[in-house]
Amino acid sequence: MSVNLEAILLDILGQLAPGKSASPEEIARAADPEAWRRLLPRVRGVAVGLAREGRLVILRHNKPADPNKFRGVYRLRLRTPEDKEATP
Repeated sequence: MSVNLEAILLDILGQLAPGKSASPEEIARAADPEAWRRLLPRVRGVAVGLAREGRLVILRHNKPADPNKFRGVYRLRLRTPEDKEATP
């Protein structure tokens, strides 16, 4: 089964209220409700790529995390104007 995780991820995040986040599990379940666990590493990879491009923010403890160094439980949300202002 070939799914476009980037499109699914951006679609789900785009439907959320500004500043709200989604878990990687939500993204994986939307892509494949039965075999979602196998998709979690791919969701992480897509999220890291989009975060490096500046299209989304990876959150740890509800704070932006470095996409190159974060570990553990995380959430995803689209960038907000405040995020863009804080970027050097």
